Amino acid sequence: MASNRRAFLTVTASATASAAGALAVVPAQATAGTGRPPAPAPATASAALDELLAGNRRYAVGRPRRPQDVVGRRRVLAGGQHPFAAVLGCIDSRVVPELVFDQGLGDLLCIRTAGQVLDEAVLGSLQYAVEELRVPLVVVLGHERCGAVAATLGRLRTGAAVPGHLELLVEEISPAARRTRALPGDWAEHTMRAHTAWVRDAIRADPAFAGASVVAARFDLDSGLVALLP
Repeated sequence: MASNRRAFLTVTASATASAAGALAVVPAQATAGTGRPPAPAPATASAALDELLAGNRRYAVGRPRRPQDVVGRRRVLAGGQHPFAAVLGCIDSRVVPELVFDQGLGDLLCIRTAGQVLDEAVLGSLQYAVEELRVPLVVVLGHERCGAVAATLGRLRTGAAVPGHLELLVEEISPAARRTRALPGDWAEHTMRAHTAWVRDAIRADPAFAGASVVAARFDLDSGLVALLP
């Protein structure tokens, strides 16, 4: 993947320079049928993160505000989308970003791979979000009890072969697992945190994403809460 990624960055370097300017303030879309004026869409990374964490607290206590008039919202969005954040998360069926952050149709651009593993398609999709849609915030969302992490640890413990395309997942998560193997406590938890932070750092270091703030977070399956990772 590394060689393909270098080629990808070479091709996109010139386009990146023009995308590093100020982010445009995107007007909020009205929610038809609610009887309330539209709330302003978060226009900065800080405001976007505040909105996501506030939505997550609503989700965790079982008081979500969405969905609201999905049919009306769909009609409003038919002419164009203006998501205020991008989330790279895991495919785990219990970790759906729109639900976890209590956001509605058109609010988030979500990319999901097992173990939030990076590849060229993920990088291209994130670049589209940042450069074309002017998304100010990218969240890399890991979670406890991740199946991709468990498969990686199983491979390292036993040396058993991993079938087919699953090998890519194991190869990408293994460095984090090796770095944390000697730490006391839960190896799977340490691996998930280290891998999620590494993905964040890899995106941050890529000039294609200079126009966005990139953070890493952990979702707790038991409490429903999201916590930012250092």
